[in-house]
Amino acid sequence: MTEWNTNQSVAGTAAALQSSAKRARTMSSTSESSSSSFMDAFGNYANYLNNLNEKRERVVKASRDITMNSKKVIFQVHRISKDNRDEVLDKAEKDLAAVTEQYMLKLVKELQGTDFWKLRRAYSPGVQEYVEAATFCKFCRTGTLLNLDEINATLLPLSEPSVEPLQINVLDYLLGLADLTGELMRLAIGRISDGELEYAKKICQFVRDIYRELTLIVPYMDDSSDMKTKMDTMLQSVVKIENACYGVHVRGSEYTPLLGSNEPSSFLLRVSDVEL
Repeated sequence: MTEWNTNQSVAGTAAALQSSAKRARTMSSTSESSSSSFMDAFGNYANYLNNLNEKRERVVKASRDITMNSKKVIFQVHRISKDNRDEVLDKAEKDLAAVTEQYMLKLVKELQGTDFWKLRRAYSPGVQEYVEAATFCKFCRTGTLLNLDEINATLLPLSEPSVEPLQINVLDYLLGLADLTGELMRLAIGRISDGELEYAKKICQFVRDIYRELTLIVPYMDDSSDMKTKMDTMLQSVVKIENACYGVHVRGSEYTPLLGSNEPSSFLLRVSDVEL
């Protein structure tokens, strides 16, 4: 009887050991499978982040190219005068079209069909500069403001019809519009020195209208820290144009000979060469 009990105990122990070994193998297999799935998941995340960082670098490069070439368009517009207005604007509009077809196209190709909001900080400076150049050309040509829908309409043909197109958002448009006022201030001062006082007054009123409208919008903007900073600069531009126009208007008799009149602006000009 004792021998039978002993054999039964040994058999039970062996069965328990086999069961324990099976559980260990099962747990080991499950652990290896879980570890493998985690490694695959982290590998996918790593690839996604690497691709996103590479895309960001390409977008930053495209944005820098847009910024640089848009500034060249703005510098071209500032060469405007009473005698070469059409010639200068034709050249500026041609350069702007080249920026659209070459550099904006690169940006559109990188961002179309993707969640481009994730990379907005990477391309926003270039887009703002592009908006500034486009609106500057439009104002100098027609005296009106180029709106957001018109700008986006020029970008729409750059995207493939089967994917979501890149469209400039409202925030970047408004930030570019705020920068426009600084260029208009420089243009107004230049026009005053060239004798175009009425044109400078028109610029002054246009900048006032932009500033007034934006003061109504900015307090309700969620991400408005950049905009609030630019509003202070915009106010300074408005004041500079107003002071320049006011000074010419109040002291008009002194400025009139310098603004296109045939009358001499100094008593020295009344003196003949013989007298000198």
